[in-house]
Amino acid sequence: MRNRIYLCLAHMSGEEQKFIQEAFDTNWVVPLGPNVNGFEADLEAFVGEDKRVVALSAGTAAVHLALIACGVQAGDEVICQSFTFCASANPIKYLGATPVFVDSEPDTWNMSPELLVEAIEDRIAKTGRKPKAIVPVYLYGMPAKLNEIMAVAEKYDIPVVEDAAEGFGSRFDGRVCGTFGRYGVLSFNGNKMITTSGGGALVCADDEAKREIMFYATQAREAYPYYQHEHVGYNYRMSNICAGIGRGQMTVLDEHIAHHKHVCALYKELLADVEGVTLHENPSPRYDSNYWLCTILLDEQLHVRGEERAYCQAVQGAVGGAAGVTHGGGALHTDCEPNPNVEAMRVALDEAGIEARPLWKPMHRQPIYADAPAYVNGVSEALFARGMCLPSGPCVTDDDVRYIVEQIKASIV
Repeated sequence: MRNRIYLCLAHMSGEEQKFIQEAFDTNWVVPLGPNVNGFEADLEAFVGEDKRVVALSAGTAAVHLALIACGVQAGDEVICQSFTFCASANPIKYLGATPVFVDSEPDTWNMSPELLVEAIEDRIAKTGRKPKAIVPVYLYGMPAKLNEIMAVAEKYDIPVVEDAAEGFGSRFDGRVCGTFGRYGVLSFNGNKMITTSGGGALVCADDEAKREIMFYATQAREAYPYYQHEHVGYNYRMSNICAGIGRGQMTVLDEHIAHHKHVCALYKELLADVEGVTLHENPSPRYDSNYWLCTILLDEQLHVRGEERAYCQAVQGAVGGAAGVTHGGGALHTDCEPNPNVEAMRVALDEAGIEARPLWKPMHRQPIYADAPAYVNGVSEALFARGMCLPSGPCVTDDDVRYIVEQIKASIV
């Protein structure tokens, strides 16, 4: 019986135990210590550009603190890519601000620079104020059209918070993603390129910016011999134990990135003759995706076994990832969902022991953001309707990829 093939799971190296044991031996089991400092130094060396890095408890915490540092407050607006996971948008709501969603362009699947301009100018016309920040996302590791986005941000003097949670190790024009904007968000969740079990980091411009982020990440204490608080702070620092895992993981980061790219190249080779299935790839040599997840689009005309029964049975729990607690399902359908052939393919792969899942559902189609301003062109909804993610992690072997493609072919009628 073949073991189940998971979508993406960071592979642990042997180095972690050494750093973790060192933390216990020296009694550094708190949210500071040698491993935290060492991990931040390793990250700074990797991202380059003379940047500084703060290790945090989650990528979501990094987004939250970056927005605070950009001056986002209740009543403000923040432009956010719509085609993304909710963690890109939710911290905007944490601050009482309003997300303004911008749709994607079809080359990278990321924020459309043209719609970005439209959104900024329309928000100024409607509110009399500029949005406080711009949050582009590197979907599934693919860099955005950074030259255009950064030019727009510079024109309107709006800071950019790069959500590179899925793009750690991706590059644009040879430069590491997360180093173009005022801040760059990294994630080390259990399914990312490297893991600290949970955790994230914020890439900052300089020492002063790093100190400010660390201040807010450690409950915002003032310099008195007692606890004096003049700002709202957060308990967001990474623990020394988790940072020890991260230091070990940094020793295999390049290996992980190379493996993800190899897996994508093998999918390309094996899917080349499969009509109606398209693999998403770098649009030009300027883009260097880490291929955190390999993604495909199914033509609407492609027929998959069982598609006539798609969405006939309620899903129990969440599809994909660690997930955690979910509410029980309501109706079998929502007003924005993948096409029946995509759902049928997901079910067929699941029955074959292969974890696959749909693309992210656009934020402007999520019920919690139904009233948020959105500037759309239909690209993200069309991609969501047709797309799915395939297993891509360090534990996915060449034989696994061959088996997955065999099952895709067998499911097509």
